[in-house]
Amino acid sequence: MADLASSRRTVKVSAAMIKEKFLAYLFILPAVLIIGIFGLFPIFYSVYMSLFNWRVAKGPFVFLENYQRLFGDGKGLLIFLLGLVLLAVAYWLWNSAFKSNKKYQKAAKIAAAFVFLAFGVAFSVGWNQMVAAGDEKFFKSMTITLYYALLSVPTQMIIGLVVAYLLFQNIKGKEVFRMFYFLPYVTPTISTAVVFRIIFSPRETALANTLLGFANLQPLQWLYEKTAFSNLFFQSSLEGFWAGPSLALITIAIYGIWSFAGYNAVIYLAGLGNIPKEVYEAAQIDGSSGWHLFWHITFPLISPISFYLLLISFIGTFKAFNHLYVMRVPSASDTVVTASIRIFDTFYKENNFGYAATQAIILFIIIVGLTFAQSKLLGKKVFYG
Repeated sequence: MADLASSRRTVKVSAAMIKEKFLAYLFILPAVLIIGIFGLFPIFYSVYMSLFNWRVAKGPFVFLENYQRLFGDGKGLLIFLLGLVLLAVAYWLWNSAFKSNKKYQKAAKIAAAFVFLAFGVAFSVGWNQMVAAGDEKFFKSMTITLYYALLSVPTQMIIGLVVAYLLFQNIKGKEVFRMFYFLPYVTPTISTAVVFRIIFSPRETALANTLLGFANLQPLQWLYEKTAFSNLFFQSSLEGFWAGPSLALITIAIYGIWSFAGYNAVIYLAGLGNIPKEVYEAAQIDGSSGWHLFWHITFPLISPISFYLLLISFIGTFKAFNHLYVMRVPSASDTVVTASIRIFDTFYKENNFGYAATQAIILFIIIVGLTFAQSKLLGKKVFYG
């Protein structure tokens, strides 16, 4: 009888566990369906489309021809990937190799410097080979995307942190200021981008040129100027990547900074609110100044927030589309065509769905790679308390 009672209890416990697991899976089912249908399925279907000559209707199976069109003969891609491997080796030699043996650390760092130089050569040769043999327009759009990210992300994060730090102080009406700074993020992108087109119009009566007139400066073409910033203002003769972004792209980046700095400020405010006041009080008792409080307490304790904002900001700039599409003008040529705009043009203007899917897959891989690299390089420096 005792064995029978024990078996019944075991059966009841097993049934309860099965019911509990069933309910758990039932609760996560909506999220799994949403992620699967709207997240994972489009990715796999894009890979499927990239293997066909898909123009409006599905054409013949071409396997990797779209990828060959993008990268050329593949030699440049292999050299480029070799450069990335060399970069990883240089990072390992500099930070991890012979870490426990100080005798060889100096030699490891010297070796890392030489490997890094080899990476630079392989990276440059591989990139130029891909541009020459593959889709030059797409690779140029990647360069424009990198410009846009480097112009937007650091600036909007710095402004967001400064604004958040100021609003965190005991000032009157800070709730109103918080709402005021957050408004650009929640305002419809299309309407604000149109307003910025008017503000940065090439007309002398436009607001931006009017402000320049007050400073006795000549009016600029702004969104219509395709000349590189360095050549326009410093009379340099640089070409290619080192010439830098055009004035049109810088103007669009100003919009991106204006739009997202407030969002960063709100996220930073949440992080600042989680820092215990006792930490500041103890540091003040020890005689720390305001700058020391910020640099040695505030900045390290909000590093998880900074890391999060850095990741999502870079991902956002590489995927940015709406305001770029609205603010670009034909006069700026391809100096404002980022990767997302190039993919859209391939899809919509050329009606080449298969090749657009190929470009989208490569952009997705680049975003994942950059996110992984940022996590590895900067994740260890984040202070979690």
